[in-house]
Amino acid sequence: MITVLAGGTGSIKLIRGLVSQGCDISVVSNVADNFWLYGLYICPDIDTVIYGLAGLLDLTRGWGIRGDTFECLKQIQNLREHAWFKIGDKDLATHILRTAMLKNGKSLSCITEFMRQRFSILSRILPATDDPIETRISTNKGEMHLQEFWVKNQAKPAILGIRYEGIKAAESNREVIKAIKNSKLVIVAPGNPVTSIGPILAINGIKKTLAEEREKIIAVSPIIADAAISGPAVKYMKAIQIEPSAFGVAEFYYQIASNFVISKGDVSSARRISNLGTRVHETNIVMQTAEDEQRLATYLLNLHLG
Repeated sequence: MITVLAGGTGSIKLIRGLVSQGCDISVVSNVADNFWLYGLYICPDIDTVIYGLAGLLDLTRGWGIRGDTFECLKQIQNLREHAWFKIGDKDLATHILRTAMLKNGKSLSCITEFMRQRFSILSRILPATDDPIETRISTNKGEMHLQEFWVKNQAKPAILGIRYEGIKAAESNREVIKAIKNSKLVIVAPGNPVTSIGPILAINGIKKTLAEEREKIIAVSPIIADAAISGPAVKYMKAIQIEPSAFGVAEFYYQIASNFVISKGDVSSARRISNLGTRVHETNIVMQTAEDEQRLATYLLNLHLG
């Protein structure tokens, strides 16, 4: 069994690649992107994994359901409301059912398992915690939820700080701890280290368990040289004084990952990462096609077996 720590739109690519190799996968999903909108509970990272593994993901956008329509959203705009978060009509059904189940006392884990079965997905999808946590961005325009910063405000405000609201009270999902301990390999997907993976590591018990299992953990860099493969990782890293480089990510993970995979030719980072006591490996980490996803997945599996 393989456990993958995942968040953001890049993680699903690697997850698909691993599934294509016949791997038994447990996905530990970030939940700090979750938020309430129009009275509905939205779980962007969980839903990206669900739609991605169900073969429904809109690959052009990297989120939502392929071929979805937006008639409900248009009507919200007709009512003079600012519809800044794009929820498709089919996607809306997921949020409506999830919210109804939450209000009936079901846990997020239970609801996610229900969705997994309804979408005929074989891989397990485990919310990192059932407790509510949110990534909050402090800016020169005030504090706001990560989604408001990234989507509504297009990441334009200056970042003054980042915090995970509710993190002190959040308890790790017991199934996540079991999955980490029982897996032969744990992979930290190339997600944003601050807002996709960082909240998972901050949940009580998870980082400690990962540190205990460090020898079987491989992390993949989301950074090539000093630029993110996609998304605002560099901006977030600078905001909390993490060097915006593959080395910076490796240093952030060194307590939990014994192996770190970087872009081929990133020589400067390779030398510095080795000095952390982390084994560094170089390959093509960009995933633009299904073949790329399978290639990187095969590389990681061979790295583990080797």
